Amino acid sequence: MFMGQNNDDGAGLPAADEGKLPLPRILAPGPARHLFSTQGLPATSRLELWEQHNAQALLPLDIRTIDESPLLAQEINLRHGALRFAGVTGSSQVVERNEAFIKKNPTDAIAIFFTLEQEAFFFHRGGNEFLKPGQAVIHDADSPFMRGFGKGLKEMVLTIPREEYLKLNGGKPLLGPRVVEFGGSSGSNPQLRALAKLVSDTISARHLAQVPDGPLNPETAVMEMLGHFLMGEERSSSAGYLLAAYSFIDDHLGEPDLGIAEISLALGLSERHLSRIFREAGEPPGGYIRVRRLEVAKELLSNPAHGRLQVGQVAMRVGFISQSYFTRAFKAHYGTTPLQLRKDALRRAAG
Repeated sequence: MFMGQNNDDGAGLPAADEGKLPLPRILAPGPARHLFSTQGLPATSRLELWEQHNAQALLPLDIRTIDESPLLAQEINLRHGALRFAGVTGSSQVVERNEAFIKKNPTDAIAIFFTLEQEAFFFHRGGNEFLKPGQAVIHDADSPFMRGFGKGLKEMVLTIPREEYLKLNGGKPLLGPRVVEFGGSSGSNPQLRALAKLVSDTISARHLAQVPDGPLNPETAVMEMLGHFLMGEERSSSAGYLLAAYSFIDDHLGEPDLGIAEISLALGLSERHLSRIFREAGEPPGGYIRVRRLEVAKELLSNPAHGRLQVGQVAMRVGFISQSYFTRAFKAHYGTTPLQLRKDALRRAAG
């Protein structure tokens, strides 16, 4: 789904002395991406060190395990401006911010938790939410809550200062948790799905899309998309709509009939309005889709891990019905044929 697998599981972190927080490792590439893992830490100190890390890098939390197994947890953290991003995996645990804890550890932040795998409960003043993969909950971190993960967790987290959130939301406070689908089902919100992709791309250090004024940095991109989600046309800029359109296109590249009609319907825009936004960006929707298909095809052909995929299978995977047309389009764009690029990539991989 989102947030590609990271092969660095924390092995090799220096063992920590009891009670001391180990230094997170800096990951490359990407600015200020830090990995923290409980692997290799003393079992009796893991919970305390996990709490300390989250308090410094994301949100202060009161954390408990539900059995006697040593906690296994890992987190990738980074900041862009006022925003904090995290990719989190872990074994079963319960995390809480009750009234007394909040008084001692205020955050003045809104948190968005994107559930990627496993199910979780979210208990709050107004009741209980049962969250499934593909659902996100938006909540004021200074309003009491408890979250539970019986089978472990894999999620992304985004926090934004409450003051910035209020600016994006027209001054309307978040009075309770808001649960929204983002996982690609028929009921998912396209704006929040685009936001989730931006968060995932930022955590994974993938390149963010271009918009009319040039590339957006992660903070600007997320603020644009979050404002688009919260306020719709009242707040949205062309950049916000483009980011949502780009996300939808990437999710549906394999559909041969993908076009402006499907994109505009998903975004709730007229085809005329969406066409104008793309024209302002310098390329019509059809042209952008074609280039994206060729870019993804090149990534597949260049990756030895996909070496068993035949050229025709690659063409179909990115939405080309005709292999001969795909070959002509690929050569016109890259100056070489798909088969030759594949051979060159395999030769380089072989050394």
